[in-house]
Amino acid sequence: MLAVSFPAMAQDKPLEGKTVGVTVIGTDHHWDLMAYRGQVDRLKELGAEVIALDAGRNDQTQISQIQTLIAQKPDAIIEQLGNLDVLNPWLQRIRQADIPLFTVDTSTPHAINNTTSDNYSIGAQLALQMVNDMGAEGKVAVFNGFYSVPVCKIRYDQLKYVLESYPNIEVIEPELRDVIPNTVQQAYSDVTDILTQYGADSGLKSVWACWDVPMIGATQAIEAAGRTDVKTYGVDGSPEYVEMVATADSPAGAVVAQQPYEIGQRAADNVAAYLNGEDVTPFTFVPAVLITKDNAAETAKDFLPKKD
Repeated sequence: MLAVSFPAMAQDKPLEGKTVGVTVIGTDHHWDLMAYRGQVDRLKELGAEVIALDAGRNDQTQISQIQTLIAQKPDAIIEQLGNLDVLNPWLQRIRQADIPLFTVDTSTPHAINNTTSDNYSIGAQLALQMVNDMGAEGKVAVFNGFYSVPVCKIRYDQLKYVLESYPNIEVIEPELRDVIPNTVQQAYSDVTDILTQYGADSGLKSVWACWDVPMIGATQAIEAAGRTDVKTYGVDGSPEYVEMVATADSPAGAVVAQQPYEIGQRAADNVAAYLNGEDVTPFTFVPAVLITKDNAAETAKDFLPKKD
């Protein structure tokens, strides 16, 4: 895995005696779980007492948990992902309560620091790889169910920006809507329907989503249909999807694999640095890796499913 440098700490346990709240929208997705674990493990390593709350993919539950954290007045709070339209008023209340707020994959003016990948670069890289694989022409089916999630908005906007330069690529309307839960199953069904509507001579070449769990179902649907003319593209680096990209005859075309555990650790280190009087930048970017059919032999190893 790529090396990550941490802010210098003046003591071995710079969060000794401090309490830090962690609120996450859910941990059922590999990326979410690993980022959550990275935060909790690192905070404990640094000596903090951790109040860790998982909202189970329910916006109202996360709001309630944020209210609970505000009432407990920890020394800092880290918030991970979620619907920004719902969250922003409550993130503002955290700051109004004089509690330092840090985020993971949530770009908001109320956070002291957001630790994330460079999603502008991720969105452009994946879009350009898809365009290249398509030969700069054809149709693409796009999943766009989570535009209110900041990282998805950025990646989608970068996709559309790149496609402005390639007028021979058409985004199929209406766009598809990825869902949580039953993400893989719904994507399988939706892509099966798209493949029926757009046959082998239709020009359909790609299926895209801002994350890669729906692309697992999409890839399975393409395989089941016996189609070799359509590839899938996603972001995160879920081990099952990385394995598909690394498999030569799989329709999975490319994935940008992130380092969620390291992202979580960096967020915790930023909390420690801030509470110990160090300057913290508004954004901390952790490197991501574009894995393609051509480079998978060199790039996929660290992201593949772990063998027992």
